[in-house]
Amino acid sequence: MTSESSFLKGHQSRWKELFFTIRVFFQFIKGFRNLHFIGPCITIFGSARFKEDHPYYQMSEEMAFNLSQAGFAIMTGGGPGIMEAANKGAKKAGGISLGCNIELPFEQKANPYLDRFVNIKYFFVRKELLRKYSTGFVVMPGGLGTLDEFFEVITLIQTRKISNFPVVVMGVNYHEHLRAYFEKLISEETVGFTDFQNILFTDEIDIALEHIQAYASKNPSKLERPQKPLWILGERK
Repeated sequence: MTSESSFLKGHQSRWKELFFTIRVFFQFIKGFRNLHFIGPCITIFGSARFKEDHPYYQMSEEMAFNLSQAGFAIMTGGGPGIMEAANKGAKKAGGISLGCNIELPFEQKANPYLDRFVNIKYFFVRKELLRKYSTGFVVMPGGLGTLDEFFEVITLIQTRKISNFPVVVMGVNYHEHLRAYFEKLISEETVGFTDFQNILFTDEIDIALEHIQAYASKNPSKLERPQKPLWILGERK
């Protein structure tokens, strides 16, 4: 049993809670040290199950290629499928290609298109790191993990915990029911129309890129280049 699953079982002894907190602290430090110097970055989510000949794989690769040419680093979970396609597109464009993986009982092999790959033990730590260092998200067709990341970030947008954070959903036919569900929420007035204004459903690369750049330009802190690494702290780009 992992320490995260043990933690979620309920209350533990004070020492166990303390040691878990310390482990979480060091996971955040690990993420900071690996991702602090990447600059403007777009994270691309999607299924690990699509093969190289699938249209969604090819769409992800092309999207990442164009984002890289526009000056964004590309981050994924570092695995196969959509993640591999995005990292491959970044590498082809000569951009920065990153993987931020979650450690699971079934091992996920890193794809061969990564400049840097960091393993994180805890889901919630990984999620915060992805949001912290991303300028925007691209959501490709995927499963529960993809939807989890998507719904968490749009909740943060709705509650104004983050602002000017663009989200592009690609694979319009795949996501048609999701889009209809959002329209139902608006019609029932359980959400406001402006809650979804950061989200764009499109399969057009140029339109998606324009959407990301328009919102990113309103969020200068996410576009700033970080300070140079300090060798005395063992930092590296």
